[in-house]
Amino acid sequence: MSFLTTDLYDAHEGRVAVLEPMLKSYGGKPRFSGQIVTLKLYEDNTLVREMLAEPGAGKVLVVDGGGSKRCALLGDQIAELAVKNQWEGVVIYGCIRDSVAIGALPLGVRALDTNPKKSVKRNEGTRNLVLNFAGVDFTPGHWLYADEDGVLLSAVALL
Repeated sequence: MSFLTTDLYDAHEGRVAVLEPMLKSYGGKPRFSGQIVTLKLYEDNTLVREMLAEPGAGKVLVVDGGGSKRCALLGDQIAELAVKNQWEGVVIYGCIRDSVAIGALPLGVRALDTNPKKSVKRNEGTRNLVLNFAGVDFTPGHWLYADEDGVLLSAVALL
């Protein structure tokens, strides 16, 4: 699949949402897209591992980590699990760790920053909520398109 967010924006202006440019690209796949699956949690990545252990072909996991930069919600082992289960990408409103290893994987990853500290494991969080960060709503089942220029959201598939 080949696309440019700039072209998608121009073709669908007024029908797509654009994330504020706050997330950095870390994965080895800078261009990715898929249907949104959501998690809301805080400094606990138990559900991230559980979700990415499920089949993810054609999907992007969006994690609202509350914007915390105090620990990482994704590391190389969980990212490898995502690749194994064919997820297109992971977008985290929080941090990752093992950024060099994640950069070598065929996975789209966007996050606020990196932090070597791992998260706690309390098995807390909620799945499939509408999330709001970076100035947009992330609705489960909607579509996300990311490339080197940014991230777009759409209620319908654009490709």
